[in-house]
Amino acid sequence: MNRTVIEASIEIDAPPNEVWDVVSDLKRMGEWSPQCRKMIILGREVKKGTRTLNINRAGKLHWPTTAKVTEFEPNKKLAFRIVENRTIWTYELEPTATGTKLTESRKAPNGVSRPSNFATERGMGGIDKFEASLERGIKKTLARIKSEVETD
Repeated sequence: MNRTVIEASIEIDAPPNEVWDVVSDLKRMGEWSPQCRKMIILGREVKKGTRTLNINRAGKLHWPTTAKVTEFEPNKKLAFRIVENRTIWTYELEPTATGTKLTESRKAPNGVSRPSNFATERGMGGIDKFEASLERGIKKTLARIKSEVETD
């Protein structure tokens, strides 16, 4: 059974607009995410409705996905829906006394598609193992974004 929500948060010592500049630059997703190696933006700019082609990797396994940006609120929230598995990936920014709380989540409000679950069971060691790797990946992604923002 798929988890409905997988998420983690991190505190970043920078204002939301500086965090947003990094998070909303989806073509750099491959620098942050251990699974998504590359996001190709289909269009000129990222905004609500923008579509992407994504190249993903887990070990030696590579696979493409496509996404559509479903929410785009500068300095607050960016979300995109993966077409193939129906999951929604979200980055939420909240101002804090010392900077920004950044939360990344993968939500499956309508479950994960059967073909995706079948592939996960057969090729990635099962749903529980794969979702645990997603949780670790979210934490790595947040740490990498924090490092990038605080280094700049």
